[in-house]
Amino acid sequence: MKKFLLTAAAVSVSAPAFAGGLTPAPAEPVVPAPVVSVAPVSDWTGGYAGLQLGYGDAALDIADDDLEAGDFEINDGGVVGGVHAGYLWDFGRWVAGGEAVWNAANIGDDDDDDTVVEEGTLDSIARLQFKGGYDAGRTLIYGTLGAAHASAEFDGDDVSDTGWTAGLGVDYKVRENISVGGGVYYHRFDDFDDRGFDAEATTVEADVSFHF
Repeated sequence: MKKFLLTAAAVSVSAPAFAGGLTPAPAEPVVPAPVVSVAPVSDWTGGYAGLQLGYGDAALDIADDDLEAGDFEINDGGVVGGVHAGYLWDFGRWVAGGEAVWNAANIGDDDDDDTVVEEGTLDSIARLQFKGGYDAGRTLIYGTLGAAHASAEFDGDDVSDTGWTAGLGVDYKVRENISVGGGVYYHRFDDFDDRGFDAEATTVEADVSFHF
């Protein structure tokens, strides 16, 4: 009997602890990590090539009292379009590189005045230019400065000259390897082909480039 009472007492003392051991500890609430919005970034380093199409306007700086039979005066606009290729280095906030551009042109002037030739065209404009600007992620805001070369036909003669060019533009990457954009470019030629007059042309161009 005494042994039975001792056993019963031991069971009654251990029962609460045994029952409590079966109760799982409450789980701590899980706090989700904050979602951080990161602006898309793009690396402009690498080569690229593409196409451009736009509008150009050309003029010659010839005073009216200098015009003689056989001289030609351009003051007209027309379509320009061609190809371009270049290479850029991305330094983080700033981008710099070089670019070559060639545009076929159809810019001419027909004048009924007998003192000027009635036919003449600006046939092509090429640029070899420095390109640098601000890296705003997928957007590149840039300026250009370099050399320009123009080919034309004046009074039945094929003529050409080299001058300088400057421009402003913007590119945007729609995909990492494709960008679209546009720019305005000014071209200046002093004493064009030793003809005694200065020429200038301004083009507005839209472009698409493939990066590799």
